[in-house]
Amino acid sequence: MTVPEFLPLVQAPEKKVIDYEYCFAFMGRDLLLICEEDSMRLPLKEDLELLDINIIGKQYLGEFNGYSCFSFELEDNSFEHETVSFHGIRKLRGILDDPIAALAARAVHIMEWDNKTQFCGACGTKTRQRSNERSKECPECGQLFFPKISPAIIVVIEKDDKILMARSPHFPEGIYGLIAGFVEPGESIEETVVREVYEEIGIFIKDIEYFGSQPWPYPDSLMIAFTAKYSHGEICVDNVEIEDAGWFTQDEMPSVPGTDSISGQLVHYYLSRQKEDN
Repeated sequence: MTVPEFLPLVQAPEKKVIDYEYCFAFMGRDLLLICEEDSMRLPLKEDLELLDINIIGKQYLGEFNGYSCFSFELEDNSFEHETVSFHGIRKLRGILDDPIAALAARAVHIMEWDNKTQFCGACGTKTRQRSNERSKECPECGQLFFPKISPAIIVVIEKDDKILMARSPHFPEGIYGLIAGFVEPGESIEETVVREVYEEIGIFIKDIEYFGSQPWPYPDSLMIAFTAKYSHGEICVDNVEIEDAGWFTQDEMPSVPGTDSISGQLVHYYLSRQKEDN
């Protein structure tokens, strides 16, 4: 049996010697990294102590390859130091190894959940961390608070040798992506795919198949990806979430997200299939 690199735990195991810890220290949603010559790394516990930064929150995440992982919430101020730089979660790929960048996304999610659940939303009593699971409990009224995860779908739609690409008014200039949206109460995920496509671009789809998923901490989503085929209807954008959409062959593709996102993975999956067919 393969042992996972990361083991999520609620309480850190006792260790005789702690020779290294993964410290994910955030100011807002930006991760603190230590600059060393031509590279950057996560800070060690002693780095944070030497920098004398005010830590206002700490959360244990679990074990990565036998080493303990913690997230830290730093006081939000204009801290500057020549050995330190701050980087948004979206910019970590290429700076940190992929498993560490993925852990950073997990860390910021848990940090923000911890910050937002300090007090019970029902009666206002200070909550306490439960010892047997990632949750908090109100000692007064018994309410439980788990990390919020907002499921969302994203879908690539094929029509003959083309796929549908759409542009949100919030995208950087020239960038196109895929249809995506959040699951609503009472919906199955497949129903969400059909509804979002119709609401945003006015067409109907068929042959919906699961592709994969990706944690998406912006701020707390789980992106669930699908492939689908065009059924009928004419493109009619809603001019709210989508300002432009169209069918593109592999030779007509606009600028699309990179493969570090599941949106980019879906597009490149289509492109690789087109190359095989040709």
